[in-house]
Amino acid sequence: MKKILLVYNPVSGHAAFKNRLDAVIDSFQRRGVFLSVYRTCADDNSAFVEYVKAAGVEGVIAAGGDGTLHAVINWLKKNSIELPVGVIGSGTSNDFAAHLQLDDEKLFDAVANDRTRPIDLGLVNDAEYFINVASAGVFTSIAHEVDARLKNFLGKSAYYLRGLGELKNLKTLQLNIIADEQKFSVEVFLFLVLNSPSVAGFKKLSDAAQIDDGKLDFLALKKCSVSNLATLAKKILAGDSVEGNENIFSLQAKTFEISSSAKLTSDLDGEAGSLLPLRIKTLKHALNFFC
Repeated sequence: MKKILLVYNPVSGHAAFKNRLDAVIDSFQRRGVFLSVYRTCADDNSAFVEYVKAAGVEGVIAAGGDGTLHAVINWLKKNSIELPVGVIGSGTSNDFAAHLQLDDEKLFDAVANDRTRPIDLGLVNDAEYFINVASAGVFTSIAHEVDARLKNFLGKSAYYLRGLGELKNLKTLQLNIIADEQKFSVEVFLFLVLNSPSVAGFKKLSDAAQIDDGKLDFLALKKCSVSNLATLAKKILAGDSVEGNENIFSLQAKTFEISSSAKLTSDLDGEAGSLLPLRIKTLKHALNFFC
C-alpha cells in the first residue's frame, strides 16, 4: 500500500480543511493509499523533517494555500528530501493549485497511480525556494501584512481592502536588472518574477509563463498615470494577459539579479522574503508534482 504524508494548515482558508479531513482520508484509502497526517504549527522545520523521515512516506500532499505549499517545499528541499509533492488548494490564496486546474478526484487518482510531472522552482539568494512568484514593490507585501484573523474571515477580499489602503502610497522605484547577463534599468511601481501565470487570483497575467520550461518570467508595472493604471487594472480583472501592454516591462530568463537603492522586502509565494538585492535562479525540473 502506498504511503503518503498529508500536511494540512489548520488555519488556512477559514480553517475549513479539518472538516474535509475524514472524506479525504476515505478517498485515498479507497484507492489503496494510506495517509499519514501532519498538522502544521509555528517553527515547524525540524519537527516536520523528523516526522517525514520517521514516517517513511512516498510523497507529500500540502493542504492549504500558497504559503503552506511554499513552506512544505522549502522544508523538503532545504533538507535534501526528494519526494513528489501535490496540493489540495484550501487557503485564502491558491494560485498554483488554480493554475493546475486539478480537482480533488484527479489529484487522488494521480497520487494512487504515481502520476507526476517535473516542474521548475525558483531559488532566491541560494537560500529560499519559491514555486509560483517572487515580487517586491507597491502592493506585493500585502499577503503577509494582512491580519490573519481578517484574512480568514474575509478571504481574498481582505487583500483587496488592504490594497485600496496602499493607493495613497504609490511610489516608484528604480530597478537595476541583470537577466542572463543582459542589463536593464527601469522605473516601476512593482515587479513579479513568475513561474506560473496565475498570481493574486488572476489566472493569466502572462502568456509566456510555463512551470516546466526552465525559465522564469519577469513582469514590472512601469511608472504611469492613474488613468493608465486604471485601464490596466480593468484588463487584469477581465482575465487578460498584461504582456505587450505599454505600461508593462517584461522579459524571460534563467537567472536574474535585481537591485534598487530603495529598501524593499521581497515576497515569495505570499510569504515575507529577504531584502533586495535578489539573485534568482531557475531550477529546471527541480520537483516532481502530482497532477
